[in-house]
Amino acid sequence: MTSLSWISQPLILPWASLLLGLMVGSFLNVVIHRLPKMMEREWQEQCAELRGEPVTASKENRLGLATPRSRCPSCGHGITAIENIPLISYAWLRGRCSACHARISPRYPVVELLSGIAAAYCTWRYGPTLAALAAMVFVWIILAASLIDFDTQYLPDSMTLPLLWLGLLLNLGGTFTDLRSAVIGAAAGYLSLWMVYWGFKLATGKEGMGFGDFKLLAAIGAWVGWTVLPVVILLSSLVGSVVGITLILVAQRGRDVPIPFGPYLGAAGIIALFWGNQLSNLIWTRLA
Repeated sequence: MTSLSWISQPLILPWASLLLGLMVGSFLNVVIHRLPKMMEREWQEQCAELRGEPVTASKENRLGLATPRSRCPSCGHGITAIENIPLISYAWLRGRCSACHARISPRYPVVELLSGIAAAYCTWRYGPTLAALAAMVFVWIILAASLIDFDTQYLPDSMTLPLLWLGLLLNLGGTFTDLRSAVIGAAAGYLSLWMVYWGFKLATGKEGMGFGDFKLLAAIGAWVGWTVLPVVILLSSLVGSVVGITLILVAQRGRDVPIPFGPYLGAAGIIALFWGNQLSNLIWTRLA
């Protein structure tokens, strides 16, 4: 047994993956918070360049995913290493900043926990294989992209497009589906929502969804194949409709207020990756 082979043992691998997922989840929180700001900064710089204006340097211009160190948004207190341990630090600090005692959003430990559980499940399901690692990456990117869309209604190309190409490359060897199904899935995923978008716009004169939704469904199609896409569309539309109607009736949310569709697509995509074929067979069996 090699020095690292013990990690791949069936009883150890899921726990090692859980720890890895918790650490990745901590980084995902940074991505969710900072990437939209970086995108807005880039757009502002491009607009200034088109207007022939100089780009002014500021703290926002220096913001990246790795630097500067995370700080409390209320008082600016720099988060120390001991305050950045996934789950443990949040519980130890009782959900408050150690300096100003401002409340820390519980979403931070929830993202860490979801990321860790997903990683553990992937290794439990697929074992020490490429499919397990790929499934982890899929869930992590979907989780981050969905929460960014929920917060800002942005679905970054820097996440959806690499996810699409990665799905196609993985399925060259049939990791989750065959290449033919993956290519058709990517095209069908994009074109299906593209047609819905233009049909709605021609009928109402309004935009019903963003182009990021097309790219996200194309990426999901590249991973799961075209045969599972109906399950993704059905699940996401059903959950999105229920949530939207609930917000209108219960929360008195205006009908003109946009509701991000990315989180529902993402959740349906994760379900489809793991159980899509079973759900698809069940649906077609019932309809037959």
